[in-house]
Amino acid sequence: MHRLSALKASRIKEPGLHADGGGLYLQVGRGDARSWIFRYSADGRERQMGLGPAHTVGLAEARDMALELRKLRLKGVDPIEARKAEQEACRRQRASAVTFSQAVSEYIRLNRAGWRNDKHAAQWTSTLKTYAEPVIGSRPVASIDANDILRVLEPIWIDKAETASRVRGRIEAVLDWSTVRGQRSGENPARWRGHLELLLPAKSKVRKVAHHAAIDRAELPKFMALLSKQPGTGAHALSAPPPNRGRWIESRGEPHPPSGRAAP
Repeated sequence: MHRLSALKASRIKEPGLHADGGGLYLQVGRGDARSWIFRYSADGRERQMGLGPAHTVGLAEARDMALELRKLRLKGVDPIEARKAEQEACRRQRASAVTFSQAVSEYIRLNRAGWRNDKHAAQWTSTLKTYAEPVIGSRPVASIDANDILRVLEPIWIDKAETASRVRGRIEAVLDWSTVRGQRSGENPARWRGHLELLLPAKSKVRKVAHHAAIDRAELPKFMALLSKQPGTGAHALSAPPPNRGRWIESRGEPHPPSGRAAP
């Protein structure tokens, strides 16, 4: 143990591994490149773990690191595998912090080249920015669940069934992409089959909202003349200019609410 000294280590010129003891070696390479190596055996094979360059990690620090690694070996832990697991945990923690808005931007950026045209990319951006991002844009993709998806879809599922269906499909695609990227795990909460189909009516069964056709501007004087001849307060209210609350109450023949109280 402790075969090297800081001065002796600095004077070694011969390439190769130079033992300090306890599995710690100074590795000298071409161009006088120097680094610290910890050598050990695990599962019947020899392994080498880099501890850093000698110009950054001094001899004393390298010995402390080697001591901690020998303690891991006493517990049956492979230091290299333990470091890999720690790095993966850190990577997953960073990935899990990615928000839905960030995932959408990256998904569109990477897939734009494969889409038919710029209009398709614009539709993706517009629908998700209009309907999804105000609700779940700031949420980490790792924490998005079925309730979040329903909060996006329920307000538009009946009146805008086609748009809502596309929004659902696009959310599903983004979350699938996030899963593959390691940003989330588990089932996709935006999937339709066996999941949202149990919570929302199928698009084909949603009754389309039929709106009354708007009257042509040129026909408006004729319409108003006919309306003025109709009996009842309904026709009178419709023919009046856009009223304030008080005028509208009067047109219905209702009394004003007492002062300080809102009308029903």
